[in-house]
Amino acid sequence: MKKVKKENKEKIMEMIEKAGSEEYETEWNAEGRIGKLKKKTNIKKGKTSRAKGARFELKVRRDLEDKGRVVDKWNNNVNLEENKLIIAPKKFNPFSKVMTIGTGFPDFISIKYIQSEMYSVIGVEVKMNGILSKTEKEKCRWYLQNKIFSQIWIAKKGEKRGGIEYVDFAERYKL
Repeated sequence: MKKVKKENKEKIMEMIEKAGSEEYETEWNAEGRIGKLKKKTNIKKGKTSRAKGARFELKVRRDLEDKGRVVDKWNNNVNLEENKLIIAPKKFNPFSKVMTIGTGFPDFISIKYIQSEMYSVIGVEVKMNGILSKTEKEKCRWYLQNKIFSQIWIAKKGEKRGGIEYVDFAERYKL
């Protein structure tokens, strides 16, 4: 048996203690070692956050449809390294045995008839706080520069309770 350094021994003992506690959920890797330690309270927060996000996304979709726009899930994504549009990968949840479709960026494509042979094609990304990550901003710039969408809206919670605010990406980030 190998001799373990004192610093490493303390870390190992701490991980073993957490693994056996009621407060943490332990994931084991293929080698039989502790993979991840997750706080059960954080697991619950994650579930509720995803559920709130899904409800808000549905609310935004209904709001756009009420405004006379045709809305559909966008199933594509941008590969910035290859500089091209790709099909978004489907995600499989092994616990609920569900395949998630429509994991593209942005969340929706919204189309509205303007006049003879002219349509407004807008990408809509739904964010409850309205803040995009760095890669999401780069993808939005790519969509606008390559004229995939005429505009990209960021849907976020409004000031009023239950309200939805749409922010134009180009105006907000000065394109």
